[in-house]
Amino acid sequence: MLFAIEEINNSLNILPGLSLGYKMYDACGSVAEAVRGALALANGNEEILVFSETPCTRSGQVQAILGETSSSPCMAIATVLGPFHLPLISHFATCACLSDKVKYPSFFRTIPSDLYQSRALAQLVRHFGWTWVGVIRTNDDYGNYGMATFAETAKQLGICLEYSVSFFRTDPPEKILNIINIIKHSSSKVIVAFMSHMDMDVIIHKLSDHNVSGYQWVGSEGWIFDAQTAAADKYHILNGAIGLSIPKAYVSGMEEFMMDVRSLNTSGNQLFTEFWEELFNCEFNAETYHKRCTGTEDLSQVDNSFTDMSLMPIFNNVYKGVYAVAYALHKILKCNKTCQTDVNLDPHMILQQLKNIHFQTKEGEGVYFNENGDPTAKYEIINWQPTAQGTVDFVTVGLYDASLPADRQLTLQNVSIYWAQNSKQVPISVCSRACSPGTRKVLQKGKPVCCYDCVLCAEGEISNSTDSTTCVQCPPDFWSNAQRDTCVRKETEFLSYEEIMGALLTAASLFGTCMTCVVACIFFKYRKTPIVRANNSELSFLLLFSLSLCFLCSLTFIGRPSEWSCMLRHTAFGITFVLCISCVLGKTIVVLMAFRATLPGSNVMKWFGPLQQKLSVVGFTLIQVLICVLWLTMSPPFPFKNFKEFKSKIIVECSLGSSFGFWAVLGYIGLLALLCFVLAFFARKLPDNLNEAKFITFSMLIFCAVWITFIPAYVSSPGKFSVAVEIFAILASSFGLLFCIFIPKCYILLMKPETNTKMNIIRNKELRRF
Repeated sequence: MLFAIEEINNSLNILPGLSLGYKMYDACGSVAEAVRGALALANGNEEILVFSETPCTRSGQVQAILGETSSSPCMAIATVLGPFHLPLISHFATCACLSDKVKYPSFFRTIPSDLYQSRALAQLVRHFGWTWVGVIRTNDDYGNYGMATFAETAKQLGICLEYSVSFFRTDPPEKILNIINIIKHSSSKVIVAFMSHMDMDVIIHKLSDHNVSGYQWVGSEGWIFDAQTAAADKYHILNGAIGLSIPKAYVSGMEEFMMDVRSLNTSGNQLFTEFWEELFNCEFNAETYHKRCTGTEDLSQVDNSFTDMSLMPIFNNVYKGVYAVAYALHKILKCNKTCQTDVNLDPHMILQQLKNIHFQTKEGEGVYFNENGDPTAKYEIINWQPTAQGTVDFVTVGLYDASLPADRQLTLQNVSIYWAQNSKQVPISVCSRACSPGTRKVLQKGKPVCCYDCVLCAEGEISNSTDSTTCVQCPPDFWSNAQRDTCVRKETEFLSYEEIMGALLTAASLFGTCMTCVVACIFFKYRKTPIVRANNSELSFLLLFSLSLCFLCSLTFIGRPSEWSCMLRHTAFGITFVLCISCVLGKTIVVLMAFRATLPGSNVMKWFGPLQQKLSVVGFTLIQVLICVLWLTMSPPFPFKNFKEFKSKIIVECSLGSSFGFWAVLGYIGLLALLCFVLAFFARKLPDNLNEAKFITFSMLIFCAVWITFIPAYVSSPGKFSVAVEIFAILASSFGLLFCIFIPKCYILLMKPETNTKMNIIRNKELRRF
């Protein structure tokens, strides 16, 4: 402060023709003493000492107060002086509470608020991945407010506090011992200390006594750059400590000024005498047996806290505070080459001017106060690195600038960091290890959010990042892999030609088609023989044609469903089967009509001749065609992906579209089959020479049995097996018709040709066996 005042008084650019004076009080570390001194300064009723031959031309009215160093005294002083609008400018009080302009309207400071320091400490801790930490704070406004902000920011960043204890240097030993036990029994390896250097010195001694070491310390600016704390750490407990410090500063001429204190000797100030004697261990009025002080001793040869220029950043804060008041007075007094000395100075005027002050120091540093009376927050990140001589170097390893965007505020330089216990790697301090991809975090009951278990994601869910709190459901077409960290495309399932079941059904279908063709060839070869002609050869050939179509239509059910195959498979099946049943029905009616025609006076055959038979087949088939057309027009079958049947597979199948259309097609086939079965059943006891009805009865019995059992099997079969059931029903009923109706006749044609005569048709009983 003296250096700054001397510079200002000797300057022609600021307050020309005017000299600043000062009054100084020692608060002695007491809030009460600090308030008493502040009131004395405000009232102006204290003794004035003037060490100058030139008398002051103005009264000793105080325009601003510089100080105090700690936050608690500043809060008390600012509260008392607030109504008087007397500015209070602190160089080291960092409590965020002092930014409240409602409570402390006249408070300013040249050191950043702990609001920024606490946030910066939390970001620093998170940067190194420490999510499980313990905290110790000084039990005063500095520590309590600072740690409250740290805890709030830490929570937002996902950092948990295992313990949070307060400490003051006057606490009883029992409390200190309790804090040491908490540290020793904790699982966190990082301790954040928001403390003053005086409290830190005490706690370090106690930790040394109990051999508590191996922890990574993170410190606030209250102690991280303090040489006395480093010297007190004789057991190197704090080695590797990292924390925030006021940025380095340089004030030219400051060191020379501080070394030149001999002028105080001429003033007769008793302070100089005590200082000099203590510093050089001598006395000015010494006896012969003691070293006598000469007053010319060399200060530069002394290494102590007074000559230590490491506190230059704090000196710089005081320096800026003095200049802020000077520039405010310069504005009020409208100084140019001279100042207007007739202005009635009022502290309120100084207060308003300080709010808008903006100037640069001779070193080029910008100085101003924001709306809360705070400067821009900038910190250096300091690392304690031990030297070979047993001392500690405070190495700058990074910077923090609150004026930058959030993602760029914290930057680390390319400097090796010394960690606790000389570890080359960053210490790990977490409650639970990181959950790997494929798992999610599940909180442990009754513990902080940083303590969790890693649980494997459920089937169909994944997590592809570390420490995921949730698992993400895979898209419908995908499924989770075994590690649950990637969604893989689901296997698509349908009845294909390549698999065994599809190949067997295809072979059965082609075999039935070939067998039908063979039977047709046999019937065509023997078409003029009595047995072929007696069994309605035209309907037989039409029936064989429809059976071949029935065998072939089963192939449309195999392969990947498409829009056309879905519409074709059900309609082709419905129409061909109706054509087949219509032919069988026609043959059954012919048998019945033929029997009626043998009765005397009956001419019923003229009403059901060959033309009528063909028309009946066409008519029955057209009804099915109409049903299929309506089905395809209103709501046709279409391919769709079934995700519900299997979780890990996609069943590609044909949706029926309109279920009513499907069951209408199937029901019409069943109706014709039932009618044919009833008519054939009634004709089963007709004379053997004309009786084809018994074979039709057997074939219809097989047909109905197959399709009655098909319905529950089709409904209950999953995926491609429902398609296989439908194909099996088509093939089984087709083979039943082929074997029951045509094989007995082929046996006669091929194995018993001698019975294939007109006479034997009437008399031979060979047919009874079939």
